[in-house]
Amino acid sequence: MLVLRFPLWAQIQREFNTGWQCLPAAKTRADGLALSRPSYVLAGWAPAVVPGTVLATQLANKQVPDPFYGMNNKHIPDIYTTGRDYYTYWFVKDFTEAPVAAKEQIWLHLRGVNYSCDVFLNGQKINKLTHHGMFLRQEYNVTPYLARDNQNRLAIIVYPADPVGNPNGGQGGDGRIAKSVATQYTAGWDWIQPIRDRNTGIWDKVVLERTGAINLKNPHVVTRVPGVRLPGGGQAPAMVQVSAELENPTAKAIAGALQYTLDGHTVSQSVSIPAQSTQVVSLKDLRLPNPKLWWPNGYGAQPLYQLKMQFVIGSKTVSDAETVEVGVREIQTQWNAKTQSRQVLVNGQKVFIKGGNWIISDAMLRFTDARYDAEIRFHRDMNLNLIRVWGGALVERPEFYAACDKYGLLVIQDFWMSGDANGRWLDPQKAEDQWTRRQYPDDHRLFINSAADQVKMVRNHASLAMWCGGNEITPPRDILTALADSILPRLDGTRWFIPYSNSDSLSYNRLGGNGDGPYGIQDPRSFWAVRTFPFNSEVGSVGVGDYESLERFIPKANLMAPQYLGPASKNAEKADSVWTYHTYTGVGYNQYLLPYGAPTSVRDFALKAQLVNYNQYRALMEGFSAHMWEWYTGTIIWKTQNPWTSMRGQMYDYYLDPNACLYGLRSGSAPLHPMYNPVDSMVMIVNNSFAVQRDLMLVVDAYDLAGKKTNITQVIVEINPSMAKNYLPIGAVVRQMAKQKGMFLSLQLQDLNKKVVSHNFYWLSDAKGEFSGLKTMAKTTVKIAAKQLAKDKISVTLTNPANAPVAFFNRLALVNPSTQQRLLPVFYSDNYVSVLPGESTTVVMDYTPGGPMPLVSVEGWNVERQLLPVAAN
Repeated sequence: MLVLRFPLWAQIQREFNTGWQCLPAAKTRADGLALSRPSYVLAGWAPAVVPGTVLATQLANKQVPDPFYGMNNKHIPDIYTTGRDYYTYWFVKDFTEAPVAAKEQIWLHLRGVNYSCDVFLNGQKINKLTHHGMFLRQEYNVTPYLARDNQNRLAIIVYPADPVGNPNGGQGGDGRIAKSVATQYTAGWDWIQPIRDRNTGIWDKVVLERTGAINLKNPHVVTRVPGVRLPGGGQAPAMVQVSAELENPTAKAIAGALQYTLDGHTVSQSVSIPAQSTQVVSLKDLRLPNPKLWWPNGYGAQPLYQLKMQFVIGSKTVSDAETVEVGVREIQTQWNAKTQSRQVLVNGQKVFIKGGNWIISDAMLRFTDARYDAEIRFHRDMNLNLIRVWGGALVERPEFYAACDKYGLLVIQDFWMSGDANGRWLDPQKAEDQWTRRQYPDDHRLFINSAADQVKMVRNHASLAMWCGGNEITPPRDILTALADSILPRLDGTRWFIPYSNSDSLSYNRLGGNGDGPYGIQDPRSFWAVRTFPFNSEVGSVGVGDYESLERFIPKANLMAPQYLGPASKNAEKADSVWTYHTYTGVGYNQYLLPYGAPTSVRDFALKAQLVNYNQYRALMEGFSAHMWEWYTGTIIWKTQNPWTSMRGQMYDYYLDPNACLYGLRSGSAPLHPMYNPVDSMVMIVNNSFAVQRDLMLVVDAYDLAGKKTNITQVIVEINPSMAKNYLPIGAVVRQMAKQKGMFLSLQLQDLNKKVVSHNFYWLSDAKGEFSGLKTMAKTTVKIAAKQLAKDKISVTLTNPANAPVAFFNRLALVNPSTQQRLLPVFYSDNYVSVLPGESTTVVMDYTPGGPMPLVSVEGWNVERQLLPVAAN
């Protein structure tokens, strides 16, 4: 291997993410002292996935089938049955490292190992005690252990959690997975099957770092933005407060200067660090003139500054350096006495929260920057402004937070608790009683230390808005006290702490029950008419993808639509066993599909499911937005994504293919949005911006099923900031026009140049609640023009002839010209679009180019599928 050479004191980090080998511990008699010697021959060892898990390695080596497909996961040995030794593995990495100069230090960083490990380097053990804890970072000064000939070997034995829990079908299995400080979903939930190795492995980054005598670590940057601000324009100053830890592993005190540069301003502090000690050093506050402020999605831009920090010895010798991306903003919360819930303020302005619950990017912890970016971009495209990271998973990685910083998604970060596993409810599937489970995990000190460490890891991100003690339950009292009174005030000090996700301090529960939910399909009218929890931390329902999505993980023989058994049946639907394994049970579409006509095939089922998907999530967010600041201060959808091939609660599937949930939610969450209240037939507008919106023409048109247009009214309107407002009732017209076959309703907001600035399009049922007109709707042929705008961008314009029916519910996609399979991911400016007679609609698609130029696919309710090439720019 290449020997790296570099100037004295230059800070170098490199990730060890290739070249690893592994072997089950049961297959070798050698210990770590022997295995870590470069001379030891690794006969029969296999390539390993690091960062990754044992199961990811087994899959990469084709030792197990893809657990995300069909029933494959059921046939992979579960650790509860095999015993922990089966998934206890050695991981070995050979590397070359240049000799260290005087006072140089080499540090080994393990950002995440699950669950415990011993670490060896060149025949020596470098951790005195076995490490425990999935969420506790490890740092070792390995300078004395490096080989003189530059040829080194790192060997790590990784042990699974103990106990691993019985995956008996309960939420978190038998609950004992929560006895450790680790991910709980791995024992199974109602939206995922058990992960067979319980995520055992070196699952996060391994980094080797070279510094000078002083190691600069855990920088902390706080921004203060006093007053009430508006996006853009000149800004009053903001305050920036910076500190960092300085570690001196040497035998002598080291004097120098800790300094940073931000937007051309430099702040410096002289300091002397005693021998063999670590000190927190705070620098004087920086008054940052005219800052570019960071705002949540939909309210403003997300500029990020680079703060470059160094520890300098003498006049020029840089011992260590760190770079932090800084979003200048201040987040506060306050109690809304009218709604009886917490409201969020950013830079002094209250923000109506439109959020989504997030589990984890991949159930097998195969994280990539590109996937994080794609998933958070989807949330941005849904017009959401917050993500809650659910407590049965992990404190999300810095790469997740970097994407949230980029796209303007605020984050509520749960710690590792769940009411299901940690004892909130009586549950016969759990191995131990509630009183025992209430004290999980077994090692409270490990939980507290891990929490402190993870706070340090992500606290600098602008997107991080609130901490939460756990999902639907607080941690045990001593942990809760440590978090609320010590860790967060001392290590963060700027963010509000929610004791648990549905706490009365977030959302006062005057209704009884759990304080969140429901989790099934609802009559869209209920979102408007029924007052629920004032800041609902979990509410949502469906998410089954279309036929192309189902094909990716359901074998052809099992691609059959669920059968509706009627309301009198104990189980309203009968589903195929593969569907049930992939958690379709309880989703319950069929009675909601019947108004469109009983499904004739699985493809027809999946198409009609998209109509339900779109209406559910548009109605959900419109109904909450209609009552902003009166009934609600926010809502968080359960849930927006799945880390496995599940059918419950997702706006896009595991393979990053969006379904109609995403675009219904995108419509219902639009920052400036005309909408129709199906309860009182009122046309409303919601304005989520901080500015008055004036000189808007509200145009209300009706279309019958043949495409005949009736202008109901149009009126010049304005709306004040951050509010929803009623404008006009149209009930009499709608009832008359929709009575026989149903109708279409078009709402537009136009500016003074007649440009459409916001559009909403509904399909309404007949007087019996049936979509009878859609069942017999005539076909139309849209003209499609596709052209390349840039190497990664294609525009598609759909034109519907005059005197034709509405071209209804068209699904666009980019497909491979050879296989006709969809390219993934693709980001659409809109989808499932309807085109009015005599009008055109343009959709822009962003994708990652590679391979042949894709074809454009368009297919709608009454539009035959077309494939066409893309014209060159």
